[in-house]
Amino acid sequence: MAVVIEKYNRTDPEIVNELGHYGVATIHEAQGRKGLMAPFMRPIYSGARISGNAITVSVPPCDNWMIHVAAELCVEGDIMVVAPTSYSDAGYFGDLLATLLMSRGVKGLVIDAGVRDIADLQKMGFPVWSKCISAQGTVKETLGSVNIPIVCAGQTINPGDVIIADDDGVVVVEREEAADVLKKSEQREEKEAGIRKRYAAGELGLDMNNMRPVLAEKGLKYPDRS
Repeated sequence: MAVVIEKYNRTDPEIVNELGHYGVATIHEAQGRKGLMAPFMRPIYSGARISGNAITVSVPPCDNWMIHVAAELCVEGDIMVVAPTSYSDAGYFGDLLATLLMSRGVKGLVIDAGVRDIADLQKMGFPVWSKCISAQGTVKETLGSVNIPIVCAGQTINPGDVIIADDDGVVVVEREEAADVLKKSEQREEKEAGIRKRYAAGELGLDMNNMRPVLAEKGLKYPDRS
């Protein structure tokens, strides 16, 4: 059944924005190394960094009709997440749809398929993370659904979950866990700042973390040392 869900719970925008201060790697580690989309999901240009509430779109292969349907429901700060129901590397999205989404305040697109008009998207400054770049066109013939649970690049996303994306990839934070993950990300960042300072002073991780006894127990040998 093809459905469009208009009412759903969103993550508090303040939490979303605060999570955006941390990188994908930090958040992935902070929430127990989960939520990371497959590594083939790459940004179309370097330096883009976004966080926002997910609006989810389930689309048939080679058919972008439901992206137009979903655009009506987008609000300021959303990130559109698109997943085909079966494998597709068609170019679902280009500069025209980007113009439409930008007018709705959408921060970016995450799509487990192809995009095109890359040079124009770069000039517009519209961030996209995609499986591939493809000039292959799509049709508008078959229905899909908007704001249902989808699986995008190996991760389940519900509408209102938080999407964070940067040069390292894309990570999903469940809406119900967002506040807790934010606290854990803050703690991890503080811890890493201390480690970075000690590394910069020349201290070895071997000694900081008392690795030498464990390495010796595992059988590591230094034959050149007396």
